[in-house]
Amino acid sequence: MIMSRREALLLPVSPWFVALSLLMSLLLSMLLGMSQALWLPDVLAVSIFFWGIHQPRRVGMATAFLLGLWMDVQHSSLLGQHALSYVVLSYFAFSMHRRLLWFPIKEQMLQIAPFFILAEVIGLLIRLSTGDDFPGWTMLLSPFIETLLWPVANFILLAPQRRAHDPDANRPI
Repeated sequence: MIMSRREALLLPVSPWFVALSLLMSLLLSMLLGMSQALWLPDVLAVSIFFWGIHQPRRVGMATAFLLGLWMDVQHSSLLGQHALSYVVLSYFAFSMHRRLLWFPIKEQMLQIAPFFILAEVIGLLIRLSTGDDFPGWTMLLSPFIETLLWPVANFILLAPQRRAHDPDANRPI
């Protein structure tokens, strides 16, 4: 398969950048979680899913589980609620990482939306099974906002890996 001109080769990702991006996503999710608004997206879930797609050997289910436990402690929620949601997201990211990268961003968004919905439903079922009240229908906006954040995550998290454009017409790569 011959690459088109608009597809760029990416440089290898730095493990420090992956760790820093996950830490920044964790901090942003902690800040957004303080407002108690249910419609706000889980930025850490988007970041875990992104790196699970692009770097499945570096960000796996163990990382997702540990970050989920951290979010459970921070939100004072049932221990394992976010951890289970993040592990499920990480599993599906790993299972479809080869196939998903062949599609453009819009088609990727259509394919990842059910997984963000599933992660939200898992959290809801855990809360309801422990006797918590139904939080309201506005919580269903969160997975759709997370899906809309997918192109933003692609742009920001792949930016350090993009090569500078070399105008040499004699090289195809």
